[in-house]
Amino acid sequence: MILFYLWAATVFAVNQGSIAFVTFPEEPGVRSMELHWADKRVVFAHVDNKWETVVGVDLDTKAGDHDGEIDVTYNDGRAEKRPIVLRVAAVKFPTTELTVDDQYVELSPANQQRAAREAKELDKIYAIQTPEIFWSKSFRSPIPGQTKGSNFGHRRVFNGQQRAPHSGSDLKASTGTPIHATNRGRVVLAKNLFFTGNTVVLDHGLGVYTIYAHLSRIDAKIGEMVNENQLIGLAGATGRVTGPHLHWSARIQGARVDPFSLLSIQ
Repeated sequence: MILFYLWAATVFAVNQGSIAFVTFPEEPGVRSMELHWADKRVVFAHVDNKWETVVGVDLDTKAGDHDGEIDVTYNDGRAEKRPIVLRVAAVKFPTTELTVDDQYVELSPANQQRAAREAKELDKIYAIQTPEIFWSKSFRSPIPGQTKGSNFGHRRVFNGQQRAPHSGSDLKASTGTPIHATNRGRVVLAKNLFFTGNTVVLDHGLGVYTIYAHLSRIDAKIGEMVNENQLIGLAGATGRVTGPHLHWSARIQGARVDPFSLLSIQ
């Protein structure tokens, strides 16, 4: 049986390409909580005396108010729906138009097939929401001392054709620079990919994933649980890049968000 109560909508403000850290105090008899918005399901975890989750807002999400609801289930079978609003603020991401020879933007049929196959593999990973939190401390930069990156959301237009926006943040790093796990998580991918080269993906729970790309060396194994600040590889220039750096990105319930927004989680 689902009961409907008149609750005032809780409003969370968030930027395009960022996160909302949503928490509610513990209530007697509550068994589970889920957020539903924009055809997405977001699970909550019970931590200490509260329920909490991280909501990802994709960089292409339309600015404005997005209505959702919290499904609350009690131990005795009762259920409630409580309104919530995600107030998304617009962010102006840069666009660069370039004219280059077609050979530099067109992939061979074999590479197109490989890239498409790998994209499906990643989408399948990002669709999984592990119903627990693996992280135990604040998130940190994978390269100590670097508190911001570049190019997140940057959209390039090659020969009049608009490409997907840059979904990660580029950090300065020479080949061999140690790359550390931003927080505790399970290694769900560690291999070479066409676009991102040697790549490691960590599952931090609740649909929160971080990605470390273009590595010259991978020091993580599939299924391994790594700790915050643990070495997972060395920076490099593998994949489709012009020089060594770290491409660090985050997917939250599939949404492309600036990975540095994770540093706001306490």
